[in-house]
Amino acid sequence: MNEIKHDLIVLGTGIAGLRAAVEASIASNGSIDIGIISKLQLMRSHSVSAEGGTAAVLRSEEGDSAEIHAWDTVKGSDFLGDQDVAFRFVETMPSEIFQLDRWGLPWSRRSDGRIDQRPFGGHSFDRACFAADKTGFFEMQTLYDTLLKFGNFKRYDEFFVTSIIIQNGRFAGLTAIRMATGEMFIIRCKTLIIATGGQGRLFGFTTYAHTVTGDGLAMAYRAGLPIKDTEFIQFHPTGLIPSGILMTEACRGEGGYLLNNKGERFMDKYAPTKRELAPRDIVSRSSMTEIESGRGFDNPDGLHYVHLDLRHLGENKINERLGFIRELSIKFAGIDPVLEPIPVRPVAHYSMGGIHTDINGATAVPGIMAAGEAACVSLHGANRLGANSTAECLVWGKITGAEAAKFVSKEKTLADIDQKRFKAEEDRIFNFLMQKNGNETVFRIRQDLKRTMDMNMGVFRTGDGMSKALNDIKELKERFKNIKINDKSRTFNTELITVLESEFLLDIAEVAVLGALQRKESRGGHARRDFQTRDDANFLKHTMATYSSEGPKLSYIPVNITAWQPVERKY
Repeated sequence: MNEIKHDLIVLGTGIAGLRAAVEASIASNGSIDIGIISKLQLMRSHSVSAEGGTAAVLRSEEGDSAEIHAWDTVKGSDFLGDQDVAFRFVETMPSEIFQLDRWGLPWSRRSDGRIDQRPFGGHSFDRACFAADKTGFFEMQTLYDTLLKFGNFKRYDEFFVTSIIIQNGRFAGLTAIRMATGEMFIIRCKTLIIATGGQGRLFGFTTYAHTVTGDGLAMAYRAGLPIKDTEFIQFHPTGLIPSGILMTEACRGEGGYLLNNKGERFMDKYAPTKRELAPRDIVSRSSMTEIESGRGFDNPDGLHYVHLDLRHLGENKINERLGFIRELSIKFAGIDPVLEPIPVRPVAHYSMGGIHTDINGATAVPGIMAAGEAACVSLHGANRLGANSTAECLVWGKITGAEAAKFVSKEKTLADIDQKRFKAEEDRIFNFLMQKNGNETVFRIRQDLKRTMDMNMGVFRTGDGMSKALNDIKELKERFKNIKINDKSRTFNTELITVLESEFLLDIAEVAVLGALQRKESRGGHARRDFQTRDDANFLKHTMATYSSEGPKLSYIPVNITAWQPVERKY
C-alpha cells in the first residue's frame, strides 16, 4: 500500500486552497506539514479564469460601509443567505485586499495611487478591486509566490483523489491515483480542507474549465456529509457565442450595454435603476426573455443571443481595462469589440450550493473543512453578487487555514485506516470499472447529461422539465453500469479519469435536480415558470441532501436571519 502522510491536506489549488495553505503556514509559524493536491498542474486551477474583480469596502469616506455591503449581499441572495455569514464576510474582506497588496498583487490604480474599484451588479458602490481583467490569475500568482516563502508544503500535481475515508466518525484520509503512473495511494492526515470548486461541467454551455466536475462535493456526499442548496446555479448573462467563454461583468461595470436586435438597451425595462448592473439572475432572465420573445439574434445551432456593446468605450479604455476580453473575442469569435458588438447569452457559471459548513468552514465531521465554491457556508443564498466569489475564497481560505492549524496542534496522532477500505477502492477502480466491456461509452453519457441539464435546468425551469431531467439522470446511471473502457493502461489514462468524473457528475446532478424539483417557488437563480413567485412561508430554508443507496434524502434547515426580514426585491 503506497502511503503519504501529512498534518494537513489541502485538496484543490485555486484561490481558496492556496489562501488556506498560506494561512495555515502563518498560523503555525511554518511548522505545520502540508500536502497540496491538484488533479492538474497547480497553477492551472480554474480560479485563474476569474476576470472582473474582488469585492471589498475600501471607501467609507465616500459613503460605503460594511453594513451596506452586507445588505447588498443579502438582498442579492434573494434573502436565502445567512446574515451572520454576510457580516463576517464584509468585515473581513478589506484587510484581505490590503494583505494581497502587501504581498505584491499588482492592483489597478487610480491616478492618486490608491487601489481602483469598478462597479459590479447589485452593489450600491464601486467595490470590485481589480487587476485589469485578469484578477483571479494575479491573485493565484500572488498567493503561490507567498506560499513559496514557507518550506513546509509538498505539491502533489496530477493526483486524482477518488474517495474520502471516515472511520468511527473521524476523518482518516483519502485515496488517490497518481495519474502519471496509475499507482494508487492512501493519503493519511489529521485534517482536510476541500477546495475543489464547483460543478459547472454538468452543463454543455458553460464558462467552466473541463476539469470542474464536482469532485469534492460528490466525494463528501458519498462519505455521508450533507450537501446544501445545489439547485441554485448561477447563469452569467454574458457567455461568448459559441464557446461559452466568460465575458466578464467588468464589461458592463466599465459601461458596456446589452442590446437586442432592435438596438434597444433592454435592461431599462427590467431593472430601471440598475440596468446592466442589476444582479446576474435578473439580467440573465431579462436576456432570455428578449431572446424568447424574438428580440434576440438567431444562431443556426440554437444558441440565440443578444449583443454586448463596448464600442462607445473607445479603443484606449478597452485595451487598458478589458484587454483580455478583446483578445478572447478576436481569437474565439472573430470579433473585435472595438469595432463590433460581442454576441453573448446566459451561461452556466457558478454553484451557490456546496458542502454544508458552519460559519468557520467546518463540516459535520471533525477534521474536514471546506472553502470556496466547493463549500456552502450560505453566503450567496439563491444568487451570488459578482466579485463576491473570489472574495469568499479569500475569506474562508484564511478562516479554514487558521482553523486547520488549531486542529492539527490539538490532534496528536493520525487516525488508523483499515487497509480493506483502500483495497476495496483500488479493486473498484482497476478490477471493476477498468474491466467493464459493455456497449456504452462514457463520452456519450456525458453528452446526454449536458443536454438534459441545458434543456431542463437552465435560466427558466418547469416541474415537467425537471422531472424529465431526473428520469434522464436515473437512466444515465443505469446506462453507466454498461460502459466500456477501451484504454486498459494505467499511465495517464484520461478515459478512466473521465469515467470517475462522470460518476461524480451524475451523483451531483441527481441532487441538484431533485432539490430544484422539490423547491416549488422562484428565488434567485432558481426561476420556475410554474411557480413564479418567491414563497417565504414554505421555502425560506436551505435544502440539505444526504446520500443513501436509494438516492438523495432531502431535509431542510432554517436561514439565519439576524438583521433584515425578507422584502420584495427590486432594482
